[in-house]
Amino acid sequence: MFKNIFDTYVWNTVKDSIYAKTEKDVENALIKDKRDIEDFKALISPAAEPFLEQMAQISHQLTLKRFGKTMQMYIPLYLSNKCSNACKYCGFSANNKIKRKTLTDEEILEEIKVIKEMGYEHVLLVTGEEKHSAGLPYLKNAIRLIKPYFSHISVEIQPLEQSEYEELIDEGLNTVLLYQETFNKENYNQYHPAGKKSDFNYRLETHDRLGKAGIYKMGLGILIGLEDWRTDCFFTALHLDYLEKTYWKSKYTISFPRLRPFTGSYEPKILMKDKELVQLICAYRIFNEQVELSISTREKEQFRNNILKLGVTSISAGSKTNPGGYAVDIQTLEQFAISDDRSSKEIENMIRMQGYEPVWKDWDRVLITN
Repeated sequence: MFKNIFDTYVWNTVKDSIYAKTEKDVENALIKDKRDIEDFKALISPAAEPFLEQMAQISHQLTLKRFGKTMQMYIPLYLSNKCSNACKYCGFSANNKIKRKTLTDEEILEEIKVIKEMGYEHVLLVTGEEKHSAGLPYLKNAIRLIKPYFSHISVEIQPLEQSEYEELIDEGLNTVLLYQETFNKENYNQYHPAGKKSDFNYRLETHDRLGKAGIYKMGLGILIGLEDWRTDCFFTALHLDYLEKTYWKSKYTISFPRLRPFTGSYEPKILMKDKELVQLICAYRIFNEQVELSISTREKEQFRNNILKLGVTSISAGSKTNPGGYAVDIQTLEQFAISDDRSSKEIENMIRMQGYEPVWKDWDRVLITN
């Protein structure tokens, strides 16, 4: 279990070791063919900032080597904003007095129709964490409805038991995305004071349950803005390294969500600069050339244009972060405000203008060449 490894580390000790890295440590990491977790510390440290151009070039070449000039397209479909958690940074928090909605079968099909017209074959189903309205029976039914229309189905939902994941996989589920939000266990409950999500260890053990269930792909990451991003991302890389070695049949993807405006009043503790996010993306790619790296509509148009060739392999477009947002009920509350509101066609054109090929299906369904 990853928890056994995690428990051997101390947050502040890890943080100090990252900030103690020197330019020599960075240079050594960059000249290696294979990097370890200590090299990753160097690449995300402040000492690596003068090497950003070199890191970007290496990241670009490694991405071309593994993924070619392709960019996977996906879109989120929010099924429900009902949630029993009280996360301080989320618009779906149970403490927010908002209109709650869970899509019916007919409404799901209406949303699907619009999404299919955009050209998508990869859909990400998202719900709040509320087992009564969007629990296992609802999710199984939703996947049955959606499966005939999409080649790849991902979910971002509440953590489940291994047997529950196995049932969803049998229905046609391909990928599960689940973020620890922060690995700072001491401060974790400041952000998650109530609800099942307040159980740090249960959430931490979720990817082990996914691996044992035989999931095709799993996603991990943290919410950037809660705690020191360098320390949090070290633990994400440590987690990734463990998962790849333990559940080697599964694929992995990492996302980089920065805290965005929402209904509520939480202010980020940490503000990550664009330059630092570029550094982080390049560091992940140099550390692991196989992992998929995803960038969402949380980021601004110009940033997403510029980051395209530096390590990212998948991108969302035309996203709505509220249930029914594409066709049924466009006025329901968003989970967070998006930043890049361009249509999928506009993003497709942007990708092609940079000499890349938009991929509407998952990687294993296309030939990837340099």
